[in-house]
Amino acid sequence: MMRKWLAVMAALGMAAGTAAARTPKQYTIAQFLDTVSMTGASFSSDEKAILVSANKTGIYNAYRIPVEGGAMEAVTHSPRDTTFALTYFPRDGRVLFSRDQGGNERSHIYLLSPDGSERDLTPGASTKAEFVDWSRDERAFYYLSNARDPKYFDVFRMEADKLEPERVYEDSTGYNFGGISGDGRYLAFSKPKTTSDSDIFLFDTKTHEMKAVTPHTGSVLNRPETFDPQSKYLYYLSNDGSDFLYLARLELATGRREKVIERKWDVEFARFSHNGKYMAVGVNEDARTKVELYEEPGGKKVDLPAMPEGQITSVRFSRSEKMMAFYFNGDRSPGNLYVYDFAQGEARKLTDNMNPAIDPADLVDSKVVRYPSFDRMEIPAILYRPQEAEGEHKAPALVWVHGGPGGQTTTGYSAVIQYYVNHGYAILGVNNRGSSGYGQKFYMADDRKHGHEPLWDCVEAKKYLAGLGWVDPERIGIMGGSYGGYMTLAALTLQPKAFTVGVDLFGISNWVRTLESIPPWWEAQREALYQEIGDPKKDREMLMEVSPLFHVDRIERPLMILQGANDPRVIKAESDDMVAAVKKKGGIVEYVVFPDEGHGFKKRKNQIEGYGAVLQFLDKYLKGVGGG
Repeated sequence: MMRKWLAVMAALGMAAGTAAARTPKQYTIAQFLDTVSMTGASFSSDEKAILVSANKTGIYNAYRIPVEGGAMEAVTHSPRDTTFALTYFPRDGRVLFSRDQGGNERSHIYLLSPDGSERDLTPGASTKAEFVDWSRDERAFYYLSNARDPKYFDVFRMEADKLEPERVYEDSTGYNFGGISGDGRYLAFSKPKTTSDSDIFLFDTKTHEMKAVTPHTGSVLNRPETFDPQSKYLYYLSNDGSDFLYLARLELATGRREKVIERKWDVEFARFSHNGKYMAVGVNEDARTKVELYEEPGGKKVDLPAMPEGQITSVRFSRSEKMMAFYFNGDRSPGNLYVYDFAQGEARKLTDNMNPAIDPADLVDSKVVRYPSFDRMEIPAILYRPQEAEGEHKAPALVWVHGGPGGQTTTGYSAVIQYYVNHGYAILGVNNRGSSGYGQKFYMADDRKHGHEPLWDCVEAKKYLAGLGWVDPERIGIMGGSYGGYMTLAALTLQPKAFTVGVDLFGISNWVRTLESIPPWWEAQREALYQEIGDPKKDREMLMEVSPLFHVDRIERPLMILQGANDPRVIKAESDDMVAAVKKKGGIVEYVVFPDEGHGFKKRKNQIEGYGAVLQFLDKYLKGVGGG
């Protein structure tokens, strides 16, 4: 399959932005979504299988994949609720998995026994629990739970044999948990002051002392990553003295801090193998993840397996340190699971997740581009050009806005984006100011400016598209989810003539209500959100000025909204009120609600219905404008 993919790419001989000499075959949304999505990787105790999560049936469940290759075997069989695999038990065949109810994000940790029976280890109607990791001796695992107080997450330890919770730390302040040392002595936490300023704290379980360990001045992000297996260092990310995040470490015995790895981009993560023989480091290099592998303690760089154009993600090591599991994806290839044998120097592909009915030659590659905004600030973006788009056959286009606000549109496979491009729509994934991955200064450039400068970046994105020569300037819409949904609504109300249509996926229409109704388990981030976006009490007037719901009278263009009924982040009332107001005004609005989804749509049947309905809306109100 890989050779076929390489041959296709070579035969096409094209980069994104260069018109192809062929008209691609078109596929349905059902065909695109028949491609399997996967996540996670946990080696079994005998290292003969890997536990993953996959939506093979249309609902995410846990699956077992043989390391030597072979068919996926379902481990859980939920027909209704999204189920994610967490981990194999290190010394037996039991499994931990998580599951919420209809997307409400109140996930619990469940035990799956070899006989197929399931047990909820973290019961409670309002409980949200998150798996952390196994203890170094592999006799217990750690997890977080807000069962005591919905606003705060306590740290628990549960012995593998007794399966009884033991509270290790009780939080009443609002820390974000960051890890536990292998010897069990230290707990690492972060405490955000703002979304761009945070400190790291260490809790000593022997002395019960909580100590700040990253003193600094100004806005500096500090985030704990991992302890080394010998419990000598805490590795953490910081941009103290730099515009980009680098990997540093704190020597626990002395408090000495030093840089370990610094690049001209943000370091995203660091992960050790079980005994510390290997360390994997991820770098966010211009909207794609680049993984670097080192052999410790000397820090010698290890060559990764040769792969085609794309990116390696989600690196996991076997406990013996003989193997490494990872996912690999490209613009035309979804994430597939590989296992790399260090001794043999061979990467074995374990899955082929692309729907075989789809020819990769009918898909397109993305291109990283940049354009000047209204104030000459350079805005990075990801461009997808339909193969048939050219000067005499100009394409309609969508400005695609990510969530966040501090998210990032990256390269790599997206079934939904490829679906719209395959049906003739150009896509420009905008990383407006405030997006992550481009340094601290760029990340902070949207603070308390939402509805203004970041939105104007999107308007300038339309101008960039219109100037390409192969995009129809009269047929450019805007689409996004969550914060990107807000940007869509803001565009149609605050810049009502800029875009031809808008598609809002569970976006904020009323900032005051959204900030007042954030989930209780976001307590640690509450003040940071207020600092960036606005305080719903102190800044009420300012927030109303940039809330689309209060400016519906300005809407001139067709709008479509998709919403999950159980969304705890952007509640259904945000969309309900917007739809009602547009209808009252006599505007054009279409509305799709999924009763069994939350913030984002995970069930394939809903994805097919929702994204298919979006294409019909676009074909009617965007592609149909002015012919074409």
